[in-house]
Amino acid sequence: MAILETQDLRKYYGSGDTLVRALDGVDLSVEEGEFVSIVGTSGSGKSTLLHMLGGLDRADSGKVFIGGRDIFALGVDDLTIFRRRQIGFVFQAYNLVPMLNVYENIVLPIELDGERIDKAFVSSVIETLGLQSKLHNLPNQLSGGQQQRVAIARALATKPSIILADEPTGNLDSKTSQEVLNLMQISSEKYGQTIVMITHNEEIAQLGNRIVHIEDGRIVNGGVV
Repeated sequence: MAILETQDLRKYYGSGDTLVRALDGVDLSVEEGEFVSIVGTSGSGKSTLLHMLGGLDRADSGKVFIGGRDIFALGVDDLTIFRRRQIGFVFQAYNLVPMLNVYENIVLPIELDGERIDKAFVSSVIETLGLQSKLHNLPNQLSGGQQQRVAIARALATKPSIILADEPTGNLDSKTSQEVLNLMQISSEKYGQTIVMITHNEEIAQLGNRIVHIEDGRIVNGGVV
């Protein structure tokens, strides 16, 4: 069953001679539980696509469905709530709240939503990602790899329909990158979590169950199951 689907997704910038077709008719489907890598060079449209999938930006035309919901049909407030509940984000820059400790960062989206924390599940995620001894540390007391682990734990904690990862190892050295990617793979398998990761690195992309290539705003292979 497709948990995520796009239909003829388009996003253009500029006009005339300066027109840039960032997305030029993208059809993509992702099955529940898949770990999909979207690979493209700089300027290929992969970051724009991820922003559309996460409802962080709106397309000029086309649709994005997550769990059968057309996210562009939602109003601003409803889309914000939907994102918080159904989409987990892992960014290159970690985006942790500096004055909150590790545990507080992990459960923040749940608390913002006024939901009850599933302590057993959160504890399992923390253990899987090896963060047990760091729960009271602030982000500035952690290495880059540890901060990214916290970001992954935060994304998993809400049990979202899908996790979107934007170059999640871009700020890490090669050894730490491999550790973080392995943990994402383990988390995907252990929790049946659907993950879509964008990267420019073909080697990193191999960790996914499926590789999708995007060039000049168009998917050239692997887009639809």
